[in-house]
Amino acid sequence: MVSPTSLVKRLLVGRPFRSDRLQHTLLPKRIALPVFASDALSSVAYAPDEILLTLSIAGAGAYLYSPWVTLAVAVVMVTVVASYRQNVHAYPSGGGDYEVATVNLGPRFGVAVASALLVDYMLTVAVSVSAGVGNLGSVVPFVAEHKIGIALVAVIVLTAMNLRGLRESGTAFAIPTYAFIVVIVGMILTGLIRVFVLGQDLQAPSATLRIAAEESHLTSFAFVFLLLRTFSSGCAALTGVEAISNGVPAFKTPKSKNAATTLLLLGSVAIVMLVGMIVLARATHLQYVEDPTTQIVGGPPGYVQKTVTTQLGETVFGNGSILLYVVGAVTALILFLAANTAFNGFPVLGSILAQDRYLPRQLHTRGDRLAFSNGIIFLAIAAMVLIVAFEAEVTRLIQLYIVGVFVSFTLSQAGMIRHWNRLLRTQRDPNRRRQMMRSRAINTFGMGLTGAVLIVVLITKFLLGAWIAIALMLIIFATMLAIRKHYDRVSAELEPTDERPVLPSRNHAVVLVSKVHLPTLRAIAYAQATRPDTLTAVTVNVDDKDTRRIQDEWERRQVPVQLTVVDSPYREITRPIIDFVKSVRRGSPRDVVTVFVPEYVVGRWWENLLHNQSALRIKGRLLFEPGVMVTSVPWQLRSSQDKDLDRFDRGLTRAPARGPRSRPVDGPPASSEPEREEAPS
Repeated sequence: MVSPTSLVKRLLVGRPFRSDRLQHTLLPKRIALPVFASDALSSVAYAPDEILLTLSIAGAGAYLYSPWVTLAVAVVMVTVVASYRQNVHAYPSGGGDYEVATVNLGPRFGVAVASALLVDYMLTVAVSVSAGVGNLGSVVPFVAEHKIGIALVAVIVLTAMNLRGLRESGTAFAIPTYAFIVVIVGMILTGLIRVFVLGQDLQAPSATLRIAAEESHLTSFAFVFLLLRTFSSGCAALTGVEAISNGVPAFKTPKSKNAATTLLLLGSVAIVMLVGMIVLARATHLQYVEDPTTQIVGGPPGYVQKTVTTQLGETVFGNGSILLYVVGAVTALILFLAANTAFNGFPVLGSILAQDRYLPRQLHTRGDRLAFSNGIIFLAIAAMVLIVAFEAEVTRLIQLYIVGVFVSFTLSQAGMIRHWNRLLRTQRDPNRRRQMMRSRAINTFGMGLTGAVLIVVLITKFLLGAWIAIALMLIIFATMLAIRKHYDRVSAELEPTDERPVLPSRNHAVVLVSKVHLPTLRAIAYAQATRPDTLTAVTVNVDDKDTRRIQDEWERRQVPVQLTVVDSPYREITRPIIDFVKSVRRGSPRDVVTVFVPEYVVGRWWENLLHNQSALRIKGRLLFEPGVMVTSVPWQLRSSQDKDLDRFDRGLTRAPARGPRSRPVDGPPASSEPEREEAPS
């Protein structure tokens, strides 16, 4: 019979895969693009909003600078894409920025990059899901009223889909992602053709609005700072670009080549969409402000500002058209799916960190469906905590965003510079040297740009919430170093030495007795078979009447082992036994004490709540006593013998039925007297 937890697991996750089927879960380029690109593409969907609303602080005239800011963002994206194409060829194991920084800058820098990426992945899920719920809530009021609950459900659904394995989740996300690319690129091309080829005068819904500048008298320095802030906000379009370098092991062979090609496709599509949307926004005189209530002067009553994507869709396809609703639908959907990139990148990075002993080893192993299940679940829990803490408000979560990804960008490219410098010292081929020097120049330019963006982001967003992301990074950084220190200390303690282990002088056996029944008699028989130097049976006196009954039964059955009664005036079980074991061993430190604990083996989960609780407490406490060995002596009850373990473990067909049980040969029939619940068995 399948347990309830196993049944639920099979329904949500599916049947387990054999380890030799790992090759079948790897991704071809057509599936890898939507799996790893949804985060970057969703960032492009709201990056134009961030550029325009930041420029609106200086008034509508500042929109003239939006194409130049976008061009600068595109240059950074081209540089980052070019750099990461080199990363995936040089470091194809999936470590990405972490591996580059660790190998070239040192372990501490690698841990710093890893902590930044882990925080960024958590925020990616929280921001993307919250944004998707916000877009959906503008159409469906019920979602807006219950956005936190809907966001949590969305995270759970994404978790279940990714627990089923990469290929299945990739197929599920491929159609919506490709639909978003086709619809948005189609909208941009249609609008540009209508404006620049057909000469039509398209006007965005917000084109006639009068915008009041929040800061109308900016100095030259302040305006330059505003442009830098706009540039840093637009660089939100770069979030997610690094995911492919962290997910190279998920690609089909040749892994590096396929990952580099996918990265090039991602960068090309993202740049086309970002530049196209900004150019079309300028051509249609679209306006988007930070605070509509104060910046829009004399607007229509009850004016609600629509996103840049929605305004462009309405301008190109017309208000109320089916294609306008398609634009809104695919945009909202891609925001939900953007979280999938984190669900593919975080577990792989967590597995690498666990292998390097910076995270618990449980994150290194694959689950039933050959996905890193523990990492997926951990990411989901962290994202749900962020969603609840910030009430699924994108405006609050977005301030924490971007910091982590640009920390990893900057340190990664600094590491690549050292990588090329090291290779150039030994490389003598002129062609190869020219290639390396060109690559180093690209990385140097990229490090300068991403470093500048990081500084601007820290200055402009620190008090708005970026400090929370920095604090999380520091906490994770310190935690990973502490975990590594613990694993190193344990490894050093367990390292074998040249000295031969000293055999114990004597072995003292102690059998715990709660009642004279078959489990106790089996434990005594097994203890006698080990040939100990001394053998003692111990029972704890918590009730005089029960203790006398045990002594009478012990004498009546003529058990050939001395029964020792330990008094417990405060009705404790664990402490008197621990004290007795200590007293046995106190006389000779080289002696060992073996404690035999009779235990029931039950077949139903709820039966575990009714048995073995005292035994668990005693065993847990004895584990901390040096020179004490604990041996469990199981007694299988009927429910455990009827258990179909094959089906329980694998969820497969029922095993053949067992034959009739024979009576155990190591003891007479059990007494019908009730068992004491305080007993260790």
